Amino acid sequence: MAEVPDEAASASGLSAARPALIRTMNEQLLLDYIRTAGPYSRADLARVSGLSKPTVSLALANLDRAGLVRLAGQRTGVPGRSALLYEVRPEAGFVLGLDIGLRYVRGAIADLTGVVRARASREVGNGDSGVRDRIGELVRLSEDLCVQAGITLESVTQTVVGSPGVYDRRRDVITLTGGLPGLDRPEALACLRDAFGPRLAIENDVDAAALAERALGHGRDIDDFAFVHVGTGIGMGLVLEGKLHRGAHGVAGEIAFMPLGDITTAGVGPHEDTVRVDLEEVRRRGPLETVAAAHGVVRAARRAGMTGPVTARSVFEAAAKGDASAAAVVAAEAEMVAAAICCVITVADPSLVVLGGGIGQAPGFADAVAAALAAMTPVMPDLKVSALGTEVVVDGCLAEGTALAWNQLIAAMP
Repeated sequence: MAEVPDEAASASGLSAARPALIRTMNEQLLLDYIRTAGPYSRADLARVSGLSKPTVSLALANLDRAGLVRLAGQRTGVPGRSALLYEVRPEAGFVLGLDIGLRYVRGAIADLTGVVRARASREVGNGDSGVRDRIGELVRLSEDLCVQAGITLESVTQTVVGSPGVYDRRRDVITLTGGLPGLDRPEALACLRDAFGPRLAIENDVDAAALAERALGHGRDIDDFAFVHVGTGIGMGLVLEGKLHRGAHGVAGEIAFMPLGDITTAGVGPHEDTVRVDLEEVRRRGPLETVAAAHGVVRAARRAGMTGPVTARSVFEAAAKGDASAAAVVAAEAEMVAAAICCVITVADPSLVVLGGGIGQAPGFADAVAAALAAMTPVMPDLKVSALGTEVVVDGCLAEGTALAWNQLIAAMP
């Protein structure tokens, strides 16, 4: 365990730092046990950690002084002396999770035990507002959440914003933001930092959804799985060996840029003006997202002859009612999504694929994808539909923010 004999110390001048390092490791070890399976007594912690009882008592005293744990009461109903129980102090810190989307901003505040103290969402129009206006809406939502939770924005330990795109650390900008205008400009990050301070993390929205799936959904007990979002956009969050895999440049999971789907048929049919694919859109959003996200489904339906107000939802509803043209569009959509998943299987070989998003969670769509996938993949993973709702990105941001907040608080201990 973390109790190491003194003879292991070298004469390099590092030996003086060892007691403090060992103390920190012991405290973090016990805190992890209390966080994940508490409340615990001193004897319980000594038993599960392998540390001596005096070491456990000292570590608990330090954690108590730092405001990270508290007495939770006494264990009763068992023979012998009643033991004092320790649990995480919920008010040790607070996490703000935010989702900045095309049509909505959503958010929630949780304490460090994971209890959500406030949750809200707000419609922000059709996505044409400027980035400053959109961030302004996010700030106002955050202030409202703080009022609901009875805290101030300054007392938030960690803020995580889930957004389309990827944070490029080298250039300090958000890239690949798809259909959300202005978020890739340097002033967007500047506005976010002005609003939320240095304890701000930016997370890709689909990666955040994968983290929520890992914490709350089908991925709870699965170490290797892919969360595939198909809706107004397309993306994937990949969890390998229990951890979110971002890749060397942060673009792992950007399946929107897979060269799948046929954009050459655009502009064919009786509604050429409404079905033409803009090549700039392909460059900005990626080939697969252009043809297989919601706008692509609408274009395909127009090409197939559907008239009147057409949305991705209405196409799927028409297919369910037996409309042959709509059914063909849905079948083609399932083929494209299956092809993308097949590519992921051959590279990462996940044991589970979870479908999310408005299209991914549409009734019957997973069955169509599974049928198409079975005809092309070398192995067939489990394929499930996410049971998490519209707050999935926020919940993923809270999960990540809680881990980051604990790291900060432990690092700040004297």
